[in-house]
Amino acid sequence: MTLRLLAVHAHPDDESSKGSATYAYYRSLGVEVLVVSCTGGEQGSILNEQLEARHHAERDIAGLRVHEMRAAQEAMGIDHLWLGYADSGLPAEGEPVAVNSFATIPLETSAEPLVAVIRRFRPQVLVTYDENGGYPHPDHIRTHEISMEAFRAAADAERYPAAGEPWHVDKVYYDRMFSAGRIEAMIAHLRESDPESPLIERLGEMLERFSDRPDLATTRVPVSDFFPVRDAALRAHASQVPLDSAFFFWPNELQVRAWPTEDFQLVESSVVSDLPETDLFAGVADPDTGLVGVQR
Repeated sequence: MTLRLLAVHAHPDDESSKGSATYAYYRSLGVEVLVVSCTGGEQGSILNEQLEARHHAERDIAGLRVHEMRAAQEAMGIDHLWLGYADSGLPAEGEPVAVNSFATIPLETSAEPLVAVIRRFRPQVLVTYDENGGYPHPDHIRTHEISMEAFRAAADAERYPAAGEPWHVDKVYYDRMFSAGRIEAMIAHLRESDPESPLIERLGEMLERFSDRPDLATTRVPVSDFFPVRDAALRAHASQVPLDSAFFFWPNELQVRAWPTEDFQLVESSVVSDLPETDLFAGVADPDTGLVGVQR
């Protein structure tokens, strides 16, 4: 099998909160999966008060996040590359981002190394963020911009000729992990199965935060068997993921019953597939076997 999936993320830990069960699922089926982290997450704060490696974090947060990313990579069984840009941080409203950080590098410059990655790795599927970055962090928005720029440029032989032979990516998806519908489904399930559960109130608070997020998913990949892998990958980023993180307060057994998928939106495709999908490779022919889609 020579099916390949490329996922482009802003910081180490983003890959674990946005699609890690899907990446592990496809690896289990023999798909090659490469995650690119655009920055090193150097501006990340210590968000876990019980962090065992606190002294390391206070001395060298960038170095610690390299170790955390390696542990998450091993949990998922994927390949990983650093694009090499500096974290822009999340400046206060009206404040500029740091000079020479990822968000300030001209798009033509920052896209070139990603073009080289695409041409070398030759993926059929690329996963990234929407134009709002999932949330308006400068690095997330820039990740969207360079992903789409590199997707188009990689197929054009006249652009970045030193970056390798052209390669056309068949399908591009936006991550749609979080939506009001997902939370509503879990609340509805709890009200039926355990109406006294304290989770109902907490999920209701979360629903208020995500109430403006419509469900734009076209593709729901059934990956509930890999939710424990997702959790292990998230916990590998211990400096960024508190023990009481919202990612963990809703038990996996609830998620398996109420919403057993990770969700994506198909935004570019040169192959034919019927929507809605359950496979990111729907319509994609394996170059080795000629079979279409991932064979489970």
